[in-house]
Amino acid sequence: MAITKTLKLNGTDLIHGDSAMATSEVAPSISVTTTFRAPNPSDAVAPTSLADVDMRNPSRHVYSRYTQQISTRAEQILSRVNDGFALTYASGLAASYAALVFYQPKRIAIRGGYHGCHATIAVYKKNQGIEVEMIDLDSEYRRGDLCWLETPLNPTGESRDIQYYADKIHKVGGKLLVDSTFGPPPLQYPFRFGADLVLHSGTKYFGGHSDLLAGVIIVKTLEEWNKLHSDRTFLGNMMGSLESWLLLRSLRTLHLRVPRQSASATVLAFWLNSIAKTPAGQTYDGVPGGLLTRVWHSALQEKDKRGFEPSKQMQGGWNATFSILLAKPEHAAQFPHLLKYFIPATSLGGVESLIEHRLQSDPSEDPRLIRLSIGVEDVEDLKADLQQAFQKLDLVKAKL
Repeated sequence: MAITKTLKLNGTDLIHGDSAMATSEVAPSISVTTTFRAPNPSDAVAPTSLADVDMRNPSRHVYSRYTQQISTRAEQILSRVNDGFALTYASGLAASYAALVFYQPKRIAIRGGYHGCHATIAVYKKNQGIEVEMIDLDSEYRRGDLCWLETPLNPTGESRDIQYYADKIHKVGGKLLVDSTFGPPPLQYPFRFGADLVLHSGTKYFGGHSDLLAGVIIVKTLEEWNKLHSDRTFLGNMMGSLESWLLLRSLRTLHLRVPRQSASATVLAFWLNSIAKTPAGQTYDGVPGGLLTRVWHSALQEKDKRGFEPSKQMQGGWNATFSILLAKPEHAAQFPHLLKYFIPATSLGGVESLIEHRLQSDPSEDPRLIRLSIGVEDVEDLKADLQQAFQKLDLVKAKL
């Protein structure tokens, strides 16, 4: 299913999508209360029984483990911009665990991707006391399987074909979960290609300021949302009050941040790819060849043997996080510390550009791999920063 026009986020939805829940405050206050005054049954207009409260659009709040004003407002906006029914969690991995509890898969088809999700699956298996079989994405599926598809892929930023895996898993009655953390709105909309559940680490692009932990699950129906909400209530993995407020604040500018980050990352990916193609002994744009050997990015992917073209899936722009491969592990360890504007730190999606020697957080990764998360700085400044760092790295290499 291809939509030809470039997709854009509606800023009005982000700023006014929760207006039905607004009070006289222009900027909502942080709600710190855990409990709420019960209405007097003799004069109550709102429902007095918890069973009568609409948890998605509550006319009153009872206890913050169920609902509270700010997280509910954030969920209203997330639902609008993700074309579904959104629920927030304490972190991306909390949302991952909630998805496992929701589907209770017999087998999980997964390959690579974020190592944290693999660890969460291991915890789920231990807690359940059952053996959940792990199979490859391209294995044969059967009823009861869950296909766990991360796209674009962490850490490389390569795209996988959502429609292909949706068709494959649905043929046997299984479900498709898409971790779209690297492809937030408006970059891609997994429901349009057959996803059953969309997962995000809201810490990343939805938060966007490196100051909150959050997870988001989006499903297609209110019935599914209600089941997930009930599970969340008794798993106790909802967002805290401050984090909910920070998330709501951040969502207001999602349409300004993500397209800017995407455009800058695309420029840098193509520029770095030209450097990677430059032989040792030659230079490209002032950068010596032979230091950088490979660049991964969905914009650099060619059509695969099944005919998948990432541009038809990523209709609102390319991913803003991607990876490069340096020639030597010692170069990869030093490179992040030669930069001025890129901060050497893990995570991604923030307004500031981050760079990570990925081995530091994922011991299974290639020691030469560097992950870049592009922020909202001027792209020419970021390019110049990378340029001078490569030049310094070449001097370090010459002294060895």
